[in-house]
Parts: sequence; C-alpha cells; structure tokens
Amino acid sequence: MLASPRCGARTRSGGTCRSPAAHDKARCRMHGGTPRSGAPRGNRNACKHGLFTRDASAERRQVRLMLDEARKLLRELK
Repeated sequence: MLASPRCGARTRSGGTCRSPAAHDKARCRMHGGTPRSGAPRGNRNACKHGLFTRDASAERRQVRLMLDEARKLLRELK
C-alpha cells in the first residue's frame, strides 16, 4: 500500500493529496480517478444564474462602451 502511486491533486492547504491513485489513473477516487466521477457531460447545473454567459458579458461590454462615450461627451461640453 505504501509503494502504490499517489494522487497528484492539490489540496486546499496547498499540498498534494496523499491518497493512493485509482488503478491505472493519476488521481484518487475523490479527485476524479474512478469512472463516472465529476460532473456529467453537458452539465446544466453549472449555469445557475447566467452572470458569466457570453450574452451577459457582451451586454456589460456594450453598456461600458456607452458609458465611456457619454463621459467623453460630457467632458467635451464643459
């Protein structure tokens, strides 16, 4: 057991995980070494609020550009 390869994942404290790696894998069962571990493909749970979607980011960028133009116009009018 002590000679088995170890998981290479980083822990929250910054060190490496000391659990043995799953058979023929680089990670332990807790860090994704077993089949069906991790999020499913096409994970719909990852999009909870849509704050970081492509559309929301584009809209914020557009608003920021409009505000910059308005500030520039106000400076020119003074």
